[in-house]
Amino acid sequence: MNTGIPGENSDDIWARDIRERLAHDDLEIDGQLVSASNATWRCTLGGSLKCVYKPQQGERPLWDFPDGTLSGREVAAHHVDRMLGFDLIPPTIWRDDGPAGPGMCQLWVTEDPAHRLVDVVSADEVPPDWHQVLSAEDASGRPVALVHADDQRLQHMALLDAVINNGDRKGGHVITDDTGRVWAIDHGVSLASEPKLRTVLWGWAGESIHAQDVRRLQQLLTILEDDDRNTKDGTSVAELAAFVNADELVALTARVRALIDSGRYPFPHQEWPAIPWPVF
Repeated sequence: MNTGIPGENSDDIWARDIRERLAHDDLEIDGQLVSASNATWRCTLGGSLKCVYKPQQGERPLWDFPDGTLSGREVAAHHVDRMLGFDLIPPTIWRDDGPAGPGMCQLWVTEDPAHRLVDVVSADEVPPDWHQVLSAEDASGRPVALVHADDQRLQHMALLDAVINNGDRKGGHVITDDTGRVWAIDHGVSLASEPKLRTVLWGWAGESIHAQDVRRLQQLLTILEDDDRNTKDGTSVAELAAFVNADELVALTARVRALIDSGRYPFPHQEWPAIPWPVF
């Protein structure tokens, strides 16, 4: 995985190749994920590679997002993740020729449930060194706690969420695969211009952002403020502008600048729910 400012390495080459396959291989539907809020299909690409396909026409309208923009926001979030060099979001592309029309395609990631980094546990069984985000009661009235690991990959995810204004970081949107790699999925309600940050990853609220990650933010700000500037892998503001509007790009730039100026992870806002429901 990348640990510094993004450049061409084996991860970059792998992700680029996956994006090429997502964009061009034959797409065959395996089945629908019926628990998803919007139409979501698991597909096979080229007879072997699995992916998630979310067609634009299958989106459920939301009062606070423009119609038909949710699947595109998933692609935009992936672009921002690449600009930051975190590589947390699986390779994601926009595809015009999907079997149910235009939509996003994202590499399918299979979770290893034995290595979950976000959990709800009994209040007296919080793992050592984990962050407790919320105290509550279960259906039987027993005290429970929403917790997450003190893990740098989750810390990066929390910063990514603050940048993209993610309104739905559920515990189930944090996936550890069978190789131990951590992934962030489901970013359809991100990149709004109004503040909407809702996440289960509040463990670093108010803490200083590491100097290396401030440099990532500064690099992202430079790209956002210069339309002609690209990352080394070619990601540009123009690619973001294909999926989010001008006001949302202005708000994205302002959030990045505010994070740099404060040098700290944000606290929950008092004017809207800080944690998505359900948490998984």
